[in-house]
Amino acid sequence: MRERRGGEVEGEGERDVTMEKSVTQWPVIKTKGNLQITRLKDNDLFTVQNFFTSSESKSFIKAAESLGFVHQGSLGPAKGEAFRDNDRISLNDPILAETIWKSGLNKLFNDIKIRGKVAVGLNPNIRFYRYKVGQHFGRHIDESIDLGVGKRTHYTLLIYLSGGSVSKAKNDAKSLGSSEPLIGGETVFYGSRNSVVAKVAPAEGMALLHIHGDKCMLHEAQNVTKGIKF
Repeated sequence: MRERRGGEVEGEGERDVTMEKSVTQWPVIKTKGNLQITRLKDNDLFTVQNFFTSSESKSFIKAAESLGFVHQGSLGPAKGEAFRDNDRISLNDPILAETIWKSGLNKLFNDIKIRGKVAVGLNPNIRFYRYKVGQHFGRHIDESIDLGVGKRTHYTLLIYLSGGSVSKAKNDAKSLGSSEPLIGGETVFYGSRNSVVAKVAPAEGMALLHIHGDKCMLHEAQNVTKGIKF
């Protein structure tokens, strides 16, 4: 889920048409008081294990599937855009955004400032992504979005709803709707001369946050080779 992705949640600012869809009731998200940040590159790139519980992740996949994904594709650099091949739901839901923010993310951002400003919430534009075998999202950057009333996005929040788990055996890391464990689908960040800065493997319930806008690192969602990535 990308306040975004193949079963991910993400919050950032790419341009596209938002679907006027919602579900009657989203899964309940518990407030977590013991979340820990793992920094991968200073303050600009970090992960949070168990941001969603396994039950929450599976419930969001089920809710998203009930809405229905729509395939999204693009032709790649030759047409001036990143290559994209995935299934997506895009919606505007301020209440869900606020619920995710107050489930523990707000406390994690207490000590993080951008140009002297502190984070106050999430972009209500939320996207769910589903990647099946052979699907991926090519190298791209995420734009910063002006939300009005003095608010602008600075970070992308991506929540993996499927994938492995550092606390579970490999045979427990199965995607909803698939009898196979997820293999592939890593999020890779690049530095100068195409050097790999970080390679993040999807883990169920894990959040990945990275700065976007003029400081955004080139990144991609690599090919899924087995299972389904949300």
